[in-house]
Amino acid sequence: MTESITGGPAGDPLTGDPFTGEHLTGRQYEIAAGPYRAVVTEQGAGLRELTHQGLPLILPHGADEPVPAALGQLLIPWPNRVDRGGYAFEGRIHQLDLSEPENDCAIHGLVRFSPWTAVLNEHGRHEPGRVRMAYRLLGAPGYPYRLDLTADYALDADEGLTVTLSAVNVGSRTAPYGHGAHPYLTVGEPIDDCTVTVTADQWLPVDDRMIPNEPPQDVAGTPYDMREGRELEGRSIDNAFTALRRDAGGRAWVRLSGGGRTTSLWADEAHPWLEIYTGDQVPGDRRRRGLGAEPMTCPPNAFGTGFDVIRLEPGAQAGGSWGIMAG
Repeated sequence: MTESITGGPAGDPLTGDPFTGEHLTGRQYEIAAGPYRAVVTEQGAGLRELTHQGLPLILPHGADEPVPAALGQLLIPWPNRVDRGGYAFEGRIHQLDLSEPENDCAIHGLVRFSPWTAVLNEHGRHEPGRVRMAYRLLGAPGYPYRLDLTADYALDADEGLTVTLSAVNVGSRTAPYGHGAHPYLTVGEPIDDCTVTVTADQWLPVDDRMIPNEPPQDVAGTPYDMREGRELEGRSIDNAFTALRRDAGGRAWVRLSGGGRTTSLWADEAHPWLEIYTGDQVPGDRRRRGLGAEPMTCPPNAFGTGFDVIRLEPGAQAGGSWGIMAG
């Protein structure tokens, strides 16, 4: 299955990229394999839809809707927040734009609203079950570094969705780097009717501005112990988790179950952190309809603390994979 053409010219005269209509989120790239279907957007290389047998696995948003609450977005070159937007790296002080002014923070990186380019074949198409998106991040206020980024979305009839992120430092100086993603898992029920399992031994406390104010704490004996499953009714969570227990393949898991369905997210060893968010501040009728399950390479305010920040040397590459499946 290829892009759905909804009108307009046959393609971009400069790139040959097929048009899919004048959507707010840009071109829409549809992929499918077996019972799975996904839509990836030009804007931010975001995951706009993911379904299994026609049922949603993530909270979707409209192609002509400004993306609310970071639904399905990629968070690069840092996930989560940077306190006051300021940080020091290699002896230089940087100040990022405060993209979350209500908390006086810079949030979720620099690329989630930028136009990415699909890597297409000689016929101007992508593979039926896979699309690769690319973006060159040039120097920006507070981030004077250059990265070549790719996001590879692949569907498998049995394994569901795998997303592989890669960053190559094409600049002349070492860059601080981290990444994450922001899907909201759903089983078609309010999360108050669901249970969640998170294979994490530690959770990270935060202050009222969502900035970590203590080291990671053991989950044992706390409401944050979700290793054996926990009901979400009445629980409000917006915290990062670490010390992740992994299966034989090195994957850590989040599983949301309810209404006879389960949706699962996995993250590979490049992602030692998972942010879990019960969607209490998501606007409108999406509030607490999906569970934010965010694989991250570093914790909140990592640029401020240096904790788990990747030092990406010129010419070096960093990356990792995560995925979502039914069951």
